[in-house]
Amino acid sequence: MTTTKNQGMTSARRQFLKTAAGTGVAALSGLAGAQAFDFRPNQRYPDPSVFILDPSFAKYRIYSSTVEQLGTGMRWAEGPAYFSQGGYLLLSDIPNNRLMKYDEKSGQFSVHKTNVNYANGNVCDRQGRLITCEHSVTRRVVRTEKDGRTTVLADRFEGKRLNAPNDIVVKSDDSVWFTDPTFGIGGEWEGSRATPEQATTNVYRIAPDGKLTAVITDLVNPNGLAFSPDEKKLYVVEWKGTPNRSIWAYDVSADGATVSNKTKLIDAAGPGAFDGFKVDRDGNLWCGWGYTGALAAEPADIGGGMKAHLPTGRSDEMDGVKVFNPEGKPIGFLRLPERCANLAFGGPKRNRLYMTSSHSLYALYVESHGAV
Repeated sequence: MTTTKNQGMTSARRQFLKTAAGTGVAALSGLAGAQAFDFRPNQRYPDPSVFILDPSFAKYRIYSSTVEQLGTGMRWAEGPAYFSQGGYLLLSDIPNNRLMKYDEKSGQFSVHKTNVNYANGNVCDRQGRLITCEHSVTRRVVRTEKDGRTTVLADRFEGKRLNAPNDIVVKSDDSVWFTDPTFGIGGEWEGSRATPEQATTNVYRIAPDGKLTAVITDLVNPNGLAFSPDEKKLYVVEWKGTPNRSIWAYDVSADGATVSNKTKLIDAAGPGAFDGFKVDRDGNLWCGWGYTGALAAEPADIGGGMKAHLPTGRSDEMDGVKVFNPEGKPIGFLRLPERCANLAFGGPKRNRLYMTSSHSLYALYVESHGAV
């Protein structure tokens, strides 16, 4: 019986590798950490999953480029960070408590590191080092040095532990900015449940000399953040805004240390959900997008004598990347088969958009370039 079972597992494994190879997907070495989904790219040009919401977006679409699935088998993919010196992307698989790696040259998708304290946001600093938001357990921001040592950049503010560092960006002056909502300590799925010690959910700045300051304290669970190309504006997602999720814009002071003039740039409107996002050289915001999971107030008949509160939106229509111009107008949409939580520009020319989407990593070449 044992031999038959092992033969069956081996056969299934070979079939998965065969399927992955046939679709151009880099399969994980060893057993996957979650479901691995088959993906069939669009054969025709232009890719029908790339939508032009406004004529101004047409110049960013490459006619002969289609969405590709580069890796699969994760539970909740997040925090992509591109390393130009090595030509690879690192990303988080939060519930599996590991960092993944996609190598551009070999096309290999593999486990980079395990037991990473439920890492969420990642960024490559100006010296080519990895800075990570440890989302739970340790609840800190750390830097991995070139020799592999770990340097703690922040774990407490005013003597109290941080909530759950989420997303992160490095400014040109080498200051590090990150958001600190409570997601990583709100349950057991993405870490360990804990009581928040901070009275508010803040956006923090770590100065080049290591000083930690709270630059924004009035947002409810801030999430993704990014600077405008000239770094005169800071954009921050408020995950639990009223009444909808929003992106707020702030003016950055001349010394780059504080922000002011809070202005709502984009309202997600209804069941739309922002998460992580990046800004291109033209100032457009490329935003992870999907359905919030909001339910109707009144239950509806679903058969079998049961009534249920049904979704107010459809994931299959909303999952992907929504692009807004600097004025906050939606101009483009990339539809994906899974909810996109975050994204990053990469490749030698910074014109390959990497999208971390639930169980998988997707990519699309665009006629646009990342601002950083």
